[in-house]
Amino acid sequence: MSDPLSLRAKSETEAAALPALLARAEHLAGAVLLGAHGRRRAGSGDDFWQYRPAQIGDSRRAIDHRRSGMGDTEFVREREWQIAQSVMLWVDQSASMRFTSSDAVPQKIDRARVLALALAILLNRGGERVGLTGTALPPRAGRPQILSLAAMFCKDDDADYAPPEHRAMIPHARAVFISDFMGDIDGVRTALTKAADRGVRGALCHVLDPSEEAFPFTGRTIFQSMGGTLSHETLKANDLKERYLERLAERKAELQSLCALTGWQYGLHHTNSTAQAGLLWLYGALDARAVAA
Repeated sequence: MSDPLSLRAKSETEAAALPALLARAEHLAGAVLLGAHGRRRAGSGDDFWQYRPAQIGDSRRAIDHRRSGMGDTEFVREREWQIAQSVMLWVDQSASMRFTSSDAVPQKIDRARVLALALAILLNRGGERVGLTGTALPPRAGRPQILSLAAMFCKDDDADYAPPEHRAMIPHARAVFISDFMGDIDGVRTALTKAADRGVRGALCHVLDPSEEAFPFTGRTIFQSMGGTLSHETLKANDLKERYLERLAERKAELQSLCALTGWQYGLHHTNSTAQAGLLWLYGALDARAVAA
């Protein structure tokens, strides 16, 4: 059982971070032009959508006699239905995401949280339901949901690495995974495969610190995981650079291949680039999936 005093201290720390996260996300969302994200489908509505040939089961009243009179085929006049789409978010909050190479760039988790919450704000403004993958926070619309998301994003995971949460995927919805994807690739493969099986499409945002791309280490160096469970000491760190960069390139290629196979979009975001650039990519990636659906 947790110590009440330490639990209270941790809760107060998380609560103190929430207003700042929310303010930054709202500011970021305000810098992005709002677009329409609802997926267009035939259904009940006021606007004309399209003509289609009549099918077995259509009522005689659904036949558009004026259009059908132009030829030998009977046509049905369909109307447009703008539905609110559900978008599920997963933000990696494991220890590896708390890495930063300098005070000049944010931690990976800080950037991931701001991007996810700003995206949720934009989608909510567009009338869409937003929530988390899994069962903790199902997609809903409204300001209270944004506050709940902000609170959930302020919680850290003690594990070194975390696989994407793929439970409770809503069929034919959309999803966003944001992580450094430094852990076991099998977890990512399982999540994307299960998502694809349920018709879920989305965007995978790969967040990296600039030093993780450059590997600027030389001489005696101790490499240690952020969670402290892994450690490696070397006297010639520069000898590891080529192998490390090869492994990183392989991981990027694996992620890109998984996305291509499952109909997702892959994007690479560096913490020394602007948060607005990352948000614009995420917003556009979801919109592209809606158009393709």
